[in-house]
Amino acid sequence: MRRLNNCLENKNYTNVPIWFMRQAGRYLPEFRDIRKNNPDFIKLCLNSNLVNEISLQPSKRFDLDATIVFSDILIIPYGLGQIVTFQKNFGPLLKNFDLDTLINTTAETFINRVQNVYKGLNLIKSNMNYKNQSLIGFAGSPWTLLIYMLHKQSPKKDFNINNFFKDETIIDNLLLKLEEFICLHIDKQIEAGANVIQIFDSWAGLLSKKDLLKYCYIPNLKVVEHVKKKKIPIICFPRGIKKEEYKKFCEIVKPSAISIDYNIDPVWIIKNLNNLPVQGGLDPKILLTDKKNVENEVNKYLNIFKDYPYVFNLGHGVLPNTNPSMIEFIINIIRNKK
Repeated sequence: MRRLNNCLENKNYTNVPIWFMRQAGRYLPEFRDIRKNNPDFIKLCLNSNLVNEISLQPSKRFDLDATIVFSDILIIPYGLGQIVTFQKNFGPLLKNFDLDTLINTTAETFINRVQNVYKGLNLIKSNMNYKNQSLIGFAGSPWTLLIYMLHKQSPKKDFNINNFFKDETIIDNLLLKLEEFICLHIDKQIEAGANVIQIFDSWAGLLSKKDLLKYCYIPNLKVVEHVKKKKIPIICFPRGIKKEEYKKFCEIVKPSAISIDYNIDPVWIIKNLNNLPVQGGLDPKILLTDKKNVENEVNKYLNIFKDYPYVFNLGHGVLPNTNPSMIEFIINIIRNKK
């Protein structure tokens, strides 16, 4: 059986599954070769043949337990009709949108705009020669997508949370639409072959404690309940929330597994999650140091999570300046661990 699915569904801990967030992409020279000839990032994400090729590049190099579709969380705003571009050395830029037009976007219109994502997934499934690998589909969470759509760029830039909630009617309407179309997007990925789903709530850490229930827990719960009805395991990554809030998130949302960021104490998380599978934790910056340091950090996580259902991953995505040989080095440590 696939190691990742076995860990998520059966809480098996005898063989630690391995995959890396952003394992397909910017740190691989073969990806950079493709990117040079495809400067429009959204168009690249909608080129089903290249999605297939890029998604499978890591599996051709490394002994991984999952392939994750090469895509972007901002495919959903794009599918809803918002113009999305990516500017070099800046990041995403989103245009203004008409709320009524967006709210009235139909499922058929959305699917027509982004159907090449699903075609790409279907190709990946057909071309995977890795019988024990899981195929991961993903989406951004309602809160995180809401921030990008209304702020129109990364909240790393000029974002004031206190000014964000001025028009709660717009926010509430948009959240409902996002919940609906995130579920639709996931459904289509499952139909195309995904057998694990991950939800990225990349900016959950911006929320105050009093706002977490409305904007993080409840929207994620709706998505998780929808996916569980499909009998598909779902991993949630509420990046940046405090460890006590991770516990509350898991109690309310009840994902199949929780992905932790590198600020979360792994010893604490084991003691407080009642055997819920845990993924990740290692700081991606560690991979930019020397092999001895990397080995120590990897073994730290493996030793802490011994006899516990654990998916090895990072506490965020692989950094662009990571040497691919370091990924190979980490995988060898884990596979050879007694």
